[in-house]
Amino acid sequence: MNHPTAPPARPHSAHAYMAVPSSLFRTSSGRSNSARPPPRSAARGSVSSTSIRHTEWEDAWDSSSDRDDDDEPTSSAHAAPIPIRAVRISPPPGSGSGGNSGSISTSWVSASYHPTPVKATPPVSAPATRVLVEDYGAPEAKLGAWELVEPAEALEEGACAGREALRSDCEDVLRDPMQLLAGLTLSSAPASPLASPSVGSRAPSGRASPRPGSGISVSRQRSVRTERRREKFVKILSCDTGNSVDIGALKRLAWSGVPEEVRPVVWQLLLNYLPLPVAPRLATLTRKRKEYASLVEQYFGRGLASLDQQIWHQIEIDVPRTRPGAPLWSCTETQRALERILYVWAIRHPASGYVQGINDLATPFFEVFLSAYVTVDPERFDVSHLPPDVLAAVEADSFWCLTKLLDGIQDHYISQQPGIQRLVKRMGELVKRIDAPLAAHFEDQGVEYMQFAFRWMNCLLMREISVKCTVRMWDSYLSEGADAFSQFHLYVCCALLVKFSDRLRDMDFQEMIIFLQRLPTTGWGDNEIELLLSEAFVLKSVWQGADNHFANLPMREGLPNMMGR
Repeated sequence: MNHPTAPPARPHSAHAYMAVPSSLFRTSSGRSNSARPPPRSAARGSVSSTSIRHTEWEDAWDSSSDRDDDDEPTSSAHAAPIPIRAVRISPPPGSGSGGNSGSISTSWVSASYHPTPVKATPPVSAPATRVLVEDYGAPEAKLGAWELVEPAEALEEGACAGREALRSDCEDVLRDPMQLLAGLTLSSAPASPLASPSVGSRAPSGRASPRPGSGISVSRQRSVRTERRREKFVKILSCDTGNSVDIGALKRLAWSGVPEEVRPVVWQLLLNYLPLPVAPRLATLTRKRKEYASLVEQYFGRGLASLDQQIWHQIEIDVPRTRPGAPLWSCTETQRALERILYVWAIRHPASGYVQGINDLATPFFEVFLSAYVTVDPERFDVSHLPPDVLAAVEADSFWCLTKLLDGIQDHYISQQPGIQRLVKRMGELVKRIDAPLAAHFEDQGVEYMQFAFRWMNCLLMREISVKCTVRMWDSYLSEGADAFSQFHLYVCCALLVKFSDRLRDMDFQEMIIFLQRLPTTGWGDNEIELLLSEAFVLKSVWQGADNHFANLPMREGLPNMMGR
């Protein structure tokens, strides 16, 4: 039997002589020779059975990705059957169904990311539309001490955007990312009738305020406070005070969040991918992109048969299952780019090679850098409409920034994952001091931190929160410094666990494992993430470097926890 704290085995299950697709690169027309089918969408709908399958807690590697079957059980094999909640909804007006409305049952779905519950919208004419019920006035259903987290689409309804979503200055931004700063300063011109009102101002008499759905985009009605924050970033990035970016000022400002318009540039500066001095910046960017292109040619130039088949097989398994349901990650071009990023990194880092979960860490970089060239949510953009040189730049920038991130936590992915084991052990010690009653309850119920926290460390909580929340969290991580993805992340995980302390102490072993593998965080936004980061900063300020002083702290049942809960 494995030691209870030993990490799961690395999922390298490839056969050395497996067959691989015959082509990876584009033809002269810009398309790939063989398009692979997009990942299968998760099945949802009514189910007639009154129980669902149960297994042990979900593996931290999400090892179900090695199976052809996408269905993933979510609770214990020895648990009693759990009834599935059915909510009766009224038919939409004019549907003609009268009182014979059906009931919609919930079902569990396997995905690399656990889907986010969203408000159900009236069905449209498309036959594939699925209605998911969150709340129709029915009493809240609970299973024991934990709430059922219902599956939903990863993205809200919306058509996939194409060439019309490209920025008009796309080529200028490609040559010089600082072109993103154009037009972000406060305007001193008088407000036009269509201009957004200032904070606290009223619409002139006789003229109605802009209505939702009118020609004026609500998202463009920015407050003066938001504009001034953007202006501060523009001032720092424009090097108004010298020929180099003040990295200290940039970190202090970015800790509280980076405006999406300048995030691509800010992240590249914080990761030291772009030089802080202005003079060598463009030359360095061009050189790094050409260097990545030469690496791709070196490893892929002789065809797929020359690749390390064990590494390549695992990458081929994981890439189609990255961000299921997102149009961006269902595009063939995006999947081929992600495959190249992961394979080149694995070959250049033989101590670890490719490990399942690294594919998740590449997605925030790709989406943030793609956002510099499009005017819509990157996850809704069809990359096949992106100019090839722009896609190549996004791919190269994502590779180098992913490399910078992983260089600080590479011991998380080498044999036996000593970095993760160290952090999980440290987390257990911190929780004993932060929230002694919760730690005692874990010990009484036999809960091991490795059973749930391994994935938190391995995937940096990307399986627990949305990509948008991850991007906001990484604003602060990158501002913290080189060790933030290990040290500061430890305190974020502690703060996250303690946040649910009261609920966890009312659960038994099985309920806790299920709850911790399906945290009710899928609907979180920036406000929840910023509160979590603030709590983590407090914990870090108190406990970092002070563990020896509190080594003999008595463990009393009544000891209050640090978070005031």
